[in-house]
Amino acid sequence: MTGAECLLRTLLEGGIDLCLMNPGTSEMQFVSALDRVPAMRGVLCLQETVCAGAADGYARMSGRPAATLLHLGPGLANALSNFHNARKARSPIVNIVGEHSTAHLRYDAPLTADVEAFARPVSGWVKTLSSPLEMGEAARQAIAESLRPPGQVSSLVIPADHSWSESGAVGAAPELSVRRLPAQARIEPVWQTIAGAGPAAIFLGGSATGAAGLRAAGATGLPVFLNRYAARVSRGRPWAFARRLAYFPEHAETMLAGLRHLILVEADAPVSFFGYPERRSTVAPEDCHTPLLAAQDEDGVAALMALGGGAPLPPEPEPLNLPGDGPLTVESLGVVLACLLPEGALVSDEMVSSGEPVNTALNHAAPHELLPVTGGSIGQGLPVAVGAALACPDRKVVALEADGSGMYSLQALWTMARENLNVVTIVFANRRYRILDVEMQRTGAGPVGPRATEMIDIGRPALDWVKLAQGMGVEASRATTVREFTTQFESALLACSPRLIEAVL
Repeated sequence: MTGAECLLRTLLEGGIDLCLMNPGTSEMQFVSALDRVPAMRGVLCLQETVCAGAADGYARMSGRPAATLLHLGPGLANALSNFHNARKARSPIVNIVGEHSTAHLRYDAPLTADVEAFARPVSGWVKTLSSPLEMGEAARQAIAESLRPPGQVSSLVIPADHSWSESGAVGAAPELSVRRLPAQARIEPVWQTIAGAGPAAIFLGGSATGAAGLRAAGATGLPVFLNRYAARVSRGRPWAFARRLAYFPEHAETMLAGLRHLILVEADAPVSFFGYPERRSTVAPEDCHTPLLAAQDEDGVAALMALGGGAPLPPEPEPLNLPGDGPLTVESLGVVLACLLPEGALVSDEMVSSGEPVNTALNHAAPHELLPVTGGSIGQGLPVAVGAALACPDRKVVALEADGSGMYSLQALWTMARENLNVVTIVFANRRYRILDVEMQRTGAGPVGPRATEMIDIGRPALDWVKLAQGMGVEASRATTVREFTTQFESALLACSPRLIEAVL
């Protein structure tokens, strides 16, 4: 048995049956071994950042890792931005990176790089295999480390000769770590906070942003706020009482104004996305205490349930009415989505400047799950949709994508077509990096002149998303009015193959 075959069989033994790959010469042994280990599903991506983002989306929805297979240091470098998002999402991923054969490394060939140095900033565990005989044990350890709560990227670097050489035994399934319940000594003071030590609220992150955590938090009777960068969040009418903290610090400060206590559940105290002139970075009131109920590697849902409380959940907002015809705006598009989004849909959100009005409307939608950008690195939306669809083929995935951001990982559309994934992509085409218009003013950079405008305008030439999608094998259409968008979205929801709608705003 070669090292490559041993690796694939160990991954399967550890519950990993999906490998998202963009291989090169140093990984050919693994590609060949797929035919001898047919239980491992290989999914080809045309760019490594799609591999990383898809593995992130898969982990968010399945709770278990996929593997990625990348080519040397430059291949890993292409994936770093979405591995950054995966690290912030606490997604378990086993990242396999090929390396030159050990005898070839000393010649400093063109593709030689310090692979471990590339991997370390986005990985919780990094190892370079020192012998093919250790392949099974190293792969077993990589799986176990990826699943260590709250989840992390494990990177295993494998020299090419270790993949073609005879290996040792297949690694056993690892013993899995579980989230522990916080100590009672930490829970008891939170009881006292709730009992009347001043206005208090709960701030949820991590695994506590699902339906069980929201239900338990709502039962306390306290206001509930959500980390807007949590990896997977239950949204829609039943959960509208839990408010995602605003992006801009002024709005977040207004939401939290007057609080004396903000109880943290699998979350750190909230901070603004960027630092701004003459503004502090924290957004809770300066005299607000932030007691920790559950750390990010602990069981926040169980901790909330231990708090108890029998308060009824606040009433749900009413469903919205489908709008009539008219110009297509961010607001009208959001209402159409809220009216038509099917129950159980998975929404990959990379709308950027369009996000606030659309997500406000989606509070009136049927129950669904939101997969937001977790680390702020652009290019996540389409790859995460790929991973979510691979994890949950029976659920409709809706990717809400800004036109500028979508160009970072456009190749994900090709993988959607190749794998016939159940994804509807909606491109918010405003022909501009709109968020930078806002940030230009917020950072005090001054008025936007013609040369600065050129660096924000992406409408010269205009991106043709219909042709771009069709060139990747995805059926596509363009909507400029509410009626056109409604008709096209209804049609796309009925399909089980990938569709794209360019919504011109």
